[in-house]
Amino acid sequence: MNKNIILGVTGGIAAYKMVEVASTLTKMSYNVKVVMTDNATKFITPMTFRAITHNPVYTDLFDFNINNDINHISLAEETDLILIAPATANIIARMAQGMADDLLTTTVLASEAPVLISPAMNVNMYKNKIVQENIKKLQNSGMRLIKPAQGYLACGTEGEGRLPEPKTLVEYVQKSLSRNILINKKVLITAGPTREGIDPVRFLSNYSSGKMGYALAKSAAYKGAEVTLISGPTNLDTPLGVKRINIETAMEMSNNVKEHIRGKDIIIMVAAVADFRPKSMSNKKIKKDNNSNLKIDLERNPDILKNIAKNKENDQLFIGFAAETENIISNARTKLSRKNLDMIIANDVAKKETGFASDKNKVYVITEDNNIKLPVMEKEELATKIIAEIEKL
Repeated sequence: MNKNIILGVTGGIAAYKMVEVASTLTKMSYNVKVVMTDNATKFITPMTFRAITHNPVYTDLFDFNINNDINHISLAEETDLILIAPATANIIARMAQGMADDLLTTTVLASEAPVLISPAMNVNMYKNKIVQENIKKLQNSGMRLIKPAQGYLACGTEGEGRLPEPKTLVEYVQKSLSRNILINKKVLITAGPTREGIDPVRFLSNYSSGKMGYALAKSAAYKGAEVTLISGPTNLDTPLGVKRINIETAMEMSNNVKEHIRGKDIIIMVAAVADFRPKSMSNKKIKKDNNSNLKIDLERNPDILKNIAKNKENDQLFIGFAAETENIISNARTKLSRKNLDMIIANDVAKKETGFASDKNKVYVITEDNNIKLPVMEKEELATKIIAEIEKL
């Protein structure tokens, strides 16, 4: 069943960002209804939101909808979440006083759904003691604050007060509506490639983008887990609510995993760690020599997952990934046994549509008793399904 979301849009210049928020949530199959204050309609027209959400846009407390229902009651009873963004100093003050003088404030009072507020205003207004007291009052009543971003403001000043980017607001909605199946669980995830230095400008690495590991970190965090992500070099943003530790080499990955593994309930090793590294790294750039071929002596990196799985704490779950190009299931089952794992996720990286750097993946979820084949799907959707399989363990 699709979730119902109310977007409360108020009269701030950042109202234009909410068009993208409404569009993204609608594409994700959420049922989005927009409630606009009178001032909000001076920045953007209701027709824009109607065209994007395919739903009526609500602006008038005394306007009855097509079912002859009272708007603020029907909206309040049907919604699963209310996001108010941009939340101006005015709307924050009115809600803090329990006022119900327009459709949005009345709907908020009549609803038992979670409420997210995302303030956006001039930096001095945001820091004003009265505004801060009003925000704290709303938080004490159970509303959740999305802190404003830093940056250039419409008034020409710089500082805290920007409405976060639409992607961030969407992440808050997703996280708020996720089932907390991993509440009180601590999860350690590795992601991305490692880089093994040859000289100051060259390194050995692989094609891993980190997308699968980051998707798993996001899914686990959204489901209530405390997530630590140890990441090799990537161009990806840190998922909401995730603690990220950046590393470069396999040895750095190994040391950080050993440091942070204690007390973790679930360990998911997704990183594509280099099997070998140069025996020595030149501290100067190696120059070309047309009369000879460059030779690099390599030595083996430690098998991080195998080493840590030897010393499992009670009830810890260890999940590995097997990037294979042939004999996928048999090779993965061998690793499952050899590395003392509870689950291994195997995929064929030889296929371009599901290999490294792709947005999609097709995997087998393998445990001692089962082989579960999952079809090709977006990595974020796949991460949700993998987390659900981990929950069963």
